[in-house]
Amino acid sequence: MDKILILDFGSQTTQLIARRIRDMGVYTEIIPGDALLNCDTITSEVKGIILSGSPESVYGTGAAPDQKIYSWVCSGGGAMPLLGICYGLQRMTFDLGGRVEALPHVEYGRINVKLNIGYEQPAINREQETGAGGLIYKFLNGFKDSFTAWMSHGDTITQLAPGFREYGASATGYPAVVAHNEKPWFGIQFHPEVTHCEDGNSILGAFVFNVCGCEKNWSIEHYMEELNRTLRERAADNPVLLLISGGVDSTVAGAALLKALKPEQVHLMYFDTGLMRKNETETVRLILQKLGAKNVHIIICGEEFLSALENKTDPEEKRKIIGDLFITIQEREVARLKLPDSYLLAQGTLYTDLIESGKGVGKKAHVIKSHHNVASPLVDAKRKAGKIIEPLDRLYKDEVRRLGRFLGVDEDVIRRHPFPGPGLATRLPGEVTKARCDILREADAVFIEELKSRVSHNNKSISLYDDIWQAFAILLPVCSACDVSGEMNPGYVLALRAITSSDGMTADVYPFTARDLQEISARIINSVKEIGRVIYDISSKPPATIEWE
Repeated sequence: MDKILILDFGSQTTQLIARRIRDMGVYTEIIPGDALLNCDTITSEVKGIILSGSPESVYGTGAAPDQKIYSWVCSGGGAMPLLGICYGLQRMTFDLGGRVEALPHVEYGRINVKLNIGYEQPAINREQETGAGGLIYKFLNGFKDSFTAWMSHGDTITQLAPGFREYGASATGYPAVVAHNEKPWFGIQFHPEVTHCEDGNSILGAFVFNVCGCEKNWSIEHYMEELNRTLRERAADNPVLLLISGGVDSTVAGAALLKALKPEQVHLMYFDTGLMRKNETETVRLILQKLGAKNVHIIICGEEFLSALENKTDPEEKRKIIGDLFITIQEREVARLKLPDSYLLAQGTLYTDLIESGKGVGKKAHVIKSHHNVASPLVDAKRKAGKIIEPLDRLYKDEVRRLGRFLGVDEDVIRRHPFPGPGLATRLPGEVTKARCDILREADAVFIEELKSRVSHNNKSISLYDDIWQAFAILLPVCSACDVSGEMNPGYVLALRAITSSDGMTADVYPFTARDLQEISARIINSVKEIGRVIYDISSKPPATIEWE
């Protein structure tokens, strides 16, 4: 099976590159950027290598690839095709004798790129060229003459490495598209993998298919076959305990476990933490029954969570408290259930959770925020001990939904908006109390009900809820004066968040009409007496994260 190998230098979007290429039907594998290269890592199936981006500089602590990458001969003979993306291009340039320097002003966000191909021959002759010239044309065939790219770098190339030529520049005048004159080596100073980049899939596809000659032979069915084999090897005959929330991720993880293992081997445990959405526990109970699970355990523990969070306001501290308490209560319940010490803990962790918590494939990923199921000390200890199974840890949200449909999970569950493991605690800046949870629960329920009852203006056949990737309310620790029946009284400020995305790594604000926002705001204020003012969050990701904490 044809394969593209990706060297991970710590970029938040490395896995997104792999996801884009897998969507094209080509298998991808990610290894640490500084891994030693040999015939075990670069097999005959590898048709090309991508050097990913990185938050580091080539002059700082950024990882360098094994230098054998520049002399490796592919199975078909000739140099191995390489594509450097952002830091990957800077890395190639630096390693091969070019110059990389800091920009006076960073290039960040949407920036126009214009090609300067410079061919003198008519286009028909370019298609017939062989060797490097032919591959350069095939690669550039994936680009428009002028397009909007997504950039995120503070360094740039000030001198190309010997043998390289510039074929496109950014609007600020720096190299954005380069290629080697003789070898199948290419570089782009932007991120084609993010949705904000115009025709990014065409650019990646030009490398994967036109340059590397890959065939489409990868699918979600292949992923499930591999997952079944991996889960059976990891679990053997040991019990597996999954902490399940009823959201998409943990439900699909449960379905995958039940598909791969014996149903009596799988235990599904749900905690009512007091931080759940309105009527969540009953909804989850019905979902678990439909999965066909033999062992379902529903634990009511709201008082313990709220007590542990009392007077705690720091977001990182709250997440770690919640993560540790999940494990503490889980261990207590395991003892009550008399599960053997050999049991394994399963989680519905996604790759986005891992990469944002600094747990990417390599060692260069930066911590954006600690996810309760990743960075908690107790969870981390179990991971290091090999006692955790994470069936979805290389998938993005949309891939999880695709896998869920393949496994037969109900569409109502598949379509549910993401809900964080720490629950409402991430949507309550400041102290978490039962009273504030109750207010937020009611307001959020009204918001979601309104979205489900309103028709999308983009597609009249679906609701606003289905047109939105994720929507929720945030109760701010701020009171504002409001006029109720002619009297001035303080009321809480409620923020609404609604975004569009395909993978959760980048997100745009959902463009509500003014009328929708006005009517939704009015209903929330009229329905929840403690709310006195409603605002709408119009921040994209990046720089903001989707959740507020």
